[in-house]
This record gives sequence, C-alpha cells and structure tokens, in this order.
Amino acid sequence: MWKILRDLLRYNWEFTTGVVLLGIVAAIALLSFVSPYPPLDVYVVAPDMPPSMEHWLGTTSRGQDVFWQLSAAIRNTLAFGIVVAVLSRVIALAVGLFAGYAGGPVDRLLMSVNDTFIVVPIFPILVLFYFVMRDQMSWALLALVAACLGWAYDARLIRSVALSLKTREFTAQSAFCGMGAREIVTREHMPYVMPVVFTTTMNNMNWSIGLEVTLSVLGFTDVNTPTIGGMIYWANQHAALVSGIWWWIAAPVALVVIVFIALFLLAVSMNEYIDPRSRLARMGGG
Repeated sequence: MWKILRDLLRYNWEFTTGVVLLGIVAAIALLSFVSPYPPLDVYVVAPDMPPSMEHWLGTTSRGQDVFWQLSAAIRNTLAFGIVVAVLSRVIALAVGLFAGYAGGPVDRLLMSVNDTFIVVPIFPILVLFYFVMRDQMSWALLALVAACLGWAYDARLIRSVALSLKTREFTAQSAFCGMGAREIVTREHMPYVMPVVFTTTMNNMNWSIGLEVTLSVLGFTDVNTPTIGGMIYWANQHAALVSGIWWWIAAPVALVVIVFIALFLLAVSMNEYIDPRSRLARMGGG
C-alpha cells in the first residue's frame, strides 16, 4: 500500500494535487479545536462585518466569525463523509466479496437485495425519514441511514472483481490447502480489491458530502449542528446575498468545491493507477 502511495505521489500530479488540497482543508478543520468561539454560540462578535485583519472572512448576521464557523462546519461535514464512506464500504465489501466468491444461490440472493437498493430513490427516502424522525434527527443518525442506502453500486463493482479472482489458480490452491471461504476472501482476495475500494471511497465521500449539503440547505437536517450546508442554510435565511453579505455564502461554497475537486482528483488518479497501461505510460513519460 505504501509503495502505491509513493508511486502516485511521484508520478501522478492529480494525486499529489488532491492530497495537497485535502491537506489544506483538513488543517482548517483541525483549527476548529482551538477556536476562540464556541461553534453553537451566536452574537459573540459584531454582525455583518466584511473581511478584515480582525475577522479574516468577515462575520455573519448571527454574530459569528465566518472563518472559525467554517472550520467547525468543514470538520463536521468531512466527518460525515468519512463515516458514511467507511460504513458503506464495510457493507459493500461484505456483499461484493462473498457474493462473487460464493456464486450460485448465494450470489443471486445477495445481488437481488443489492439491485433493490440500487433502484431505491435515496433522496426522497431521506426527506421522508427527516419528517418521520424530526425530533430525534441528528448528525450521526443521518450518516447511518445514508451509509445503509449508499453501498449498492460499489458492491456490484467489487463483486465483478471477486468473480474474476474466483477463477484464478491461487484461489483453487488456497482452498486445496484447507483455507475456508472467509479466510480466502479476507486474506487472498481483499488486497486485490483495495484500489477499487479506495476509488469508491473517494466517490462515496463526494456523494455523501453533496447529499449532506443539499439536505442542510433545504433544512432537512439538524441545522443547529455546524456544517457547510448549515452555514449556507442560515445565510439564505438571513438573505445574505440580497443584503450584500456575500462572504457568508462565498466561503463555505468555495471550501466545499475544493473538497469536491480534491476527492475527484484522488479518485481519478487511483482509477488511472488500476489500469496498468496508463500507469506504465505515466511512469515512462515521467
């Protein structure tokens, strides 16, 4: 794994750029732990102040410093994307690997469930879930539901790799040596699907972050928890653009766009690395 990362950093500018951009965003998120203002408090600074040396990104109409509010918001939004991606990767790996290796009735059963989740309209379900669970709605609960709905496409992709690995000689040799299905899948097959898992993790983070921002802007989440979508929601509620408080919306939008670009570059670079011809051409050209 470390050799793969070293090669990508050395020969792939998309991967390097993505790492740098994501590192900058992560640094801003970490600054939230030393914020001089509690993220939930309002009217702690003078409202509607433009960017200045005292307030780098200005202040909001709610009396919050945009920079420090942004640091807490991007921390929660990134954490949401990571939680959804990790939980959904666990489900996708379990379904995809075991369906591909087992084949037969097990494969058909798991893929029937998988295809059901593929055709389910996720956004309307999450909106309905919000209205049903409005009083209990929380950041963690929304992440759990999104993870349970966002694994199906990637499970089918992992299954296709597992079907190919099942026909390899080392799989038959492992079974001949007495290894069980779980051991073969986890020890022999999983390393081959990890690049695919990395790519789908980046894509899933983009999807989940976009989902969180959309739901929050529409008010279908706990808007009191600082997130990127929550910042935009409150800016819209106070008519920030009409009032000329453009920095209240510009800052979170710009930062989330950087996150999207960084994750996209990481996913694209790993896709290119998976293709041996592209990798050799890149290394040869370097």
